[in-house]
Amino acid sequence: MNLVAGATGVLGGEICRRLVAHGAPVRAMVRSTSDGAKVAALKDLGVELVIGDLKTPSSLAEACEGVTTVISGVTAVIPQQPGDSVATVDDQGQKALVDAAREAGAERFIYVSYSSNIDTDSPLTRAKRSTEEHLKQSGLAYTILRPCFFMEVWLSPALGFDLLSRRVKIHGSGEAKVSWVATGDVAELAALCVGNAEAAGAVIELGGPEALSPLEVVRLAEEITGKAIETESVPVEALEKQRSLATNATEESFAGLMLNEARGDVIPMTATLERFPLRLTPVREHLSAVLLAPSTVNSG
Repeated sequence: MNLVAGATGVLGGEICRRLVAHGAPVRAMVRSTSDGAKVAALKDLGVELVIGDLKTPSSLAEACEGVTTVISGVTAVIPQQPGDSVATVDDQGQKALVDAAREAGAERFIYVSYSSNIDTDSPLTRAKRSTEEHLKQSGLAYTILRPCFFMEVWLSPALGFDLLSRRVKIHGSGEAKVSWVATGDVAELAALCVGNAEAAGAVIELGGPEALSPLEVVRLAEEITGKAIETESVPVEALEKQRSLATNATEESFAGLMLNEARGDVIPMTATLERFPLRLTPVREHLSAVLLAPSTVNSG
């Protein structure tokens, strides 16, 4: 049995779908307060559901009972419910899940962290690296996935990259290259690592098939739509000031991530793809899906 923590999240839900597609048994950990529609979607997949919350260690023992592999990429960098925070979820909660997996006799823990190039000091970075070390010292067989910036998040209006409105906010000069990665590709690799001897004890950096600068992404979007896109640059100095003036862990962590994006994050994938064959999603494919969706085309 494979336990997926945070199964109602975007990444967790996709990992559940990929595991089911691979014919693997899945137990999805959800909270009693999780979105009903998302829980229903998991039921429709045919997965087993269990109630658990990383902030409540006592709930994790039942979730891990009889489990061979635990997969977790849970994060609370954007708090979803009361009590969620980088400290309670990304740090203490993830470590509690590692401990629960060990005590339950699980064989492996697959942890989704983030790229080693994301090294600006922040609460989230400290939590990620601390959890990685805790996992390495746990005695469990482990796999640590370190994906680059998710294209669905960082090339979206949520982060000021509003291609549909043809207005894009660029962090820094916009010239540093990033190996933007698709959520589905991270989920697929997580699924491929289950029961895979090649993944035991592995720390895997994960990016997309090509590295493009934000400005190159903008030009690609212009090529796809035939329409000009307005860009606005946020200087690195402004991002550094934003981080220094942050009043909470979320603000500080996001400012740190934006600084790292401005500096670039290139991840060569040739060697990794030889060990774990999977198709990586090109940025053009993602942009075309967003920009040429029927609703977009019909709106002119």
